[in-house]
Amino acid sequence: MAVNLKQLDTEKRNPRTAAIDTLSTQDMVALINSEDHLCAEAVREVLPAVAQSIDVIYEQIRKGGRLFYAGAGTSGRLGVLDAAECPPTYGVDPGLVVGLIAGGPTAFLKAVEGAEDSPDQGRQDLINHAFSAADVLVGIAASGRTPYVIGAMDYARSLGAPVIALVCTHNSAMAQHADITIDPVPGPEVVTGSSRMKSGTCQKLVLNMISTCVMIKSGKVYGNLMVDVQATNEKLVHRAVSIVCAATGEEEAAARAALEQCGFSCKTAIVMLLLGLDAPAARAALEAAGGRIALTLRSQEKS
Repeated sequence: MAVNLKQLDTEKRNPRTAAIDTLSTQDMVALINSEDHLCAEAVREVLPAVAQSIDVIYEQIRKGGRLFYAGAGTSGRLGVLDAAECPPTYGVDPGLVVGLIAGGPTAFLKAVEGAEDSPDQGRQDLINHAFSAADVLVGIAASGRTPYVIGAMDYARSLGAPVIALVCTHNSAMAQHADITIDPVPGPEVVTGSSRMKSGTCQKLVLNMISTCVMIKSGKVYGNLMVDVQATNEKLVHRAVSIVCAATGEEEAAARAALEQCGFSCKTAIVMLLLGLDAPAARAALEAAGGRIALTLRSQEKS
């Protein structure tokens, strides 16, 4: 796919950092920090598109679909990272959020040369995961023109699935292949073309919003507590106890006892303590309310 790199926002030279190689270390990091401040403002400009995307993704998941990320290089790694963090943080099935990177899992740690240039591989990776119209795809590429990602996007659209582009340049090629485009543009990079820096930061901020808000809307958060956290190690066991204490006002011993009775399900333990139920009754009440603690409490108050 022929492209004039000089026309891409991610490839332009930054006049503010043109002499960064002559600066002291203190001035160097101060300059990078000042450039990083532009990332949050760039994301602020595209919040309507982020919110629209979240609503689309939530609806697909609510109906039984999955969320896919597809990218190459830094963009692909950020998608894989966001997908990998959803199961332990929110207790979802590992197959609910899927991160695909050009070149496969090997490319997460070591660049696979030329992998991003194959649109056919983007298509094939979705086929290998039985991607369907029920799912939703977020294509991620700072440059907005990665062939691997566009191949995946075109296949997803051919099935009728919603397609979202997350890019860091205006008027991108990927925007022509997407239903919704999220395009925070933080300006030229500190080091020309090093899109792992400001562009990568913008992408990480947006991905954080997408997965977090979808999980909140799915009932995985009560107040601002991650009540579906999986207590798979000592740190997370302590976090689960802390969450139950914060949600119920109970002491640590009571919170831990409730968690032990229900297999360390924070949601169940919270309902047990707030409503005075045993574990099976708390689970049944939660299930009737679609797994949402707030709805469970309101329904029990009415009954």
